[in-house]
Amino acid sequence: MGWFERTYNRIKRGKTKIDIPDGLWTQCTGCSKTIYNKNLEKNIRVCPECGYHFYLGAHDRISVTLDEASFSQYNSNIRPNNPLGFPEYEEKLSKGVEKTGLDEAAIIGKGKVGGVPIVVGVTDFGFMGGSMGSVVGERITLAAEKAVEEKHPLLLISGSGGGARMQEGVFSLMQMAKTSAAIAKLKQEGVLYISLLTNPTMGGVMASFASRGDIVLAEPGARLGFAGPRVISQTIRQQIPAGFQLSESLLKHGVIDLVVERAKIRDTLIRILNLLS
Repeated sequence: MGWFERTYNRIKRGKTKIDIPDGLWTQCTGCSKTIYNKNLEKNIRVCPECGYHFYLGAHDRISVTLDEASFSQYNSNIRPNNPLGFPEYEEKLSKGVEKTGLDEAAIIGKGKVGGVPIVVGVTDFGFMGGSMGSVVGERITLAAEKAVEEKHPLLLISGSGGGARMQEGVFSLMQMAKTSAAIAKLKQEGVLYISLLTNPTMGGVMASFASRGDIVLAEPGARLGFAGPRVISQTIRQQIPAGFQLSESLLKHGVIDLVVERAKIRDTLIRILNLLS
């Protein structure tokens, strides 16, 4: 009997314990299969077994979508504060910075896709759920204004499950009207606006700028809507149908234009920009 067989038998009898370092494997939310993290990263954080699309941070999203080294950030000097003196808000902001490497839940700038200049903004779910406070609203508004000023298409990639940010009260709610007005101005000027919705895009973000693209794309299986299914079910006291609020359902009902796998998003954007920009 070789070493492998002896070790295997000892493990079965509970006499040998193998410690596996943390951070090597991820269990898929979609199919529960265990995925080696290097394979997951190589596949742009999409499960190779079932196609489940994992969270992708803003910096990684920009890296896989835009032309290499073409991104230049706007307005990085705008910082959040605590206008209402909300308890522990600063600590939550600090945790968001530590987790994502961003200074807020949105990053905006200019870049190129397939050689076409664009203005781009990304909201990151990892920073307080991608919730929209006054800085996020200001940055999205500035991105729309830059697109009008430079006559470049606007691409906004939304990953915001947090809706409006309760720690900023009415200052946060105002951003829905503010960003919607900026998008209205963009459309009035005839500037192309492409919105890419990722999992999740909910609440005030979905109810304002995220759903108003000239072309609205979404990743497979993304949850999109205003209130979540549990809240809706409890409110109307009815069972929510399977697939409710997922991107495939919204495509079927005409709310979005196309569901695109992550690996095909860049090529899809290039075709759209070459056709319409």
